[in-house]
Amino acid sequence: EEGGGEAAPPAAGEKGGEEEDDFGYRLFPDRNKKPQSFLVRSLFTFHNRCQLMLRMTLDTNPYAQLLLEAMKQSGCTVFNDRHFSCENCDGCVSGGFDSNTSQIVLCQNNIRQQSHMNRVVTHELIHAFDHCRAHVDWFKNVKHLACSEIRAANLSGDCTLMNEIARFKFGLKGHHQTCVRDRAIRSILAVRKLSKETAEKAVDEVFDACFNDLEPFGRIPHSKTDARRAYKDFQNRDRYNANL
Repeated sequence: EEGGGEAAPPAAGEKGGEEEDDFGYRLFPDRNKKPQSFLVRSLFTFHNRCQLMLRMTLDTNPYAQLLLEAMKQSGCTVFNDRHFSCENCDGCVSGGFDSNTSQIVLCQNNIRQQSHMNRVVTHELIHAFDHCRAHVDWFKNVKHLACSEIRAANLSGDCTLMNEIARFKFGLKGHHQTCVRDRAIRSILAVRKLSKETAEKAVDEVFDACFNDLEPFGRIPHSKTDARRAYKDFQNRDRYNANL
């Protein structure tokens, strides 16, 4: 798999004792740094490449385009300069959604391919969409986090057959559900100091309801073709509603 997993929302935790949960902020060290000068940033290749790939995703990827449209309709218009931030991250994490600032963090040192950028942006936009439409308690309610992680793994293309084959995991019946469950658990453990048992329990308790919540796609988009159809359906649904 290219460059590791996506993380769910990092959050500002209280600083304190050694066991204090920092809610994943350690993975995003650039969050607390002062911005560099424009010259330093523009000379930094990772940053430039990240910005170019992000632009390509937002302009051409049907998964991202559908989510941007859905966010706009929900009253949460996404602005590229305001809501996306290319930063260096620790470990092999690829991205995160910072609910305190409503910003999607893209890990410029870990995202090296356009296909990977497409998936990370889609995954994090699903978290942003959930944050917009529901009162998600990202930090105190692990079931809320688990639900959004299940939806992100299910709807973002993380678990397409091609991606799974690339990870040397080959499909059997029910394989998609297994992949979604595993990736949701992994994402929770990446940003929370919880036991694997706690993460598994949270995912299993909400799995059926959250796996079957297909908004705003209306289907599981197993490929770009599926995502394009879903995008077209979404636009038509909007036109129908506008005529009521």
